[in-house]
Amino acid sequence: MLDFDLAELYQVPTSRLNEAEKRNIERFPEDFMFRFSDEELNNWRSQFAISNPTVKMGLRRPPYAFTEQGVAMLSSVLNSKRAIAVNIAIMRAFVKLRQIMSGNKQIAKIIEKLETEQKRQQLDIAVIFQVIKKLITEQKSTGVKIGFRT
Repeated sequence: MLDFDLAELYQVPTSRLNEAEKRNIERFPEDFMFRFSDEELNNWRSQFAISNPTVKMGLRRPPYAFTEQGVAMLSSVLNSKRAIAVNIAIMRAFVKLRQIMSGNKQIAKIIEKLETEQKRQQLDIAVIFQVIKKLITEQKSTGVKIGFRT
């Protein structure tokens, strides 16, 4: 999540959120929080059709991005009732997202299994048709009829 989005949720200015993070920088290693590079920021801006590069979308510097662990760490840095409530809601959202992704993985495994089975069955059917064609060809060349007698 981006710093300005989190600041809005916590109802604090982005500068306040970043100050709290900088005062406690040892709590935010690279896998908890990182700053967008200029290239990433430009790429991100280009994803929005209405962006205005002269205004830089209101950003003077690239924003910070917080991972799930970084958001959790913010609760110890921003010690207010609002920050705690927001962190609980965000953590629940992350858990729900993982559950959804896990469900998608299970569905993907089932589909992969079905595709494998369908390919195997296609090969079996192809072999059956080859045998039938071979029998028909042999019947025509030898004159022996194939089938049941009544």
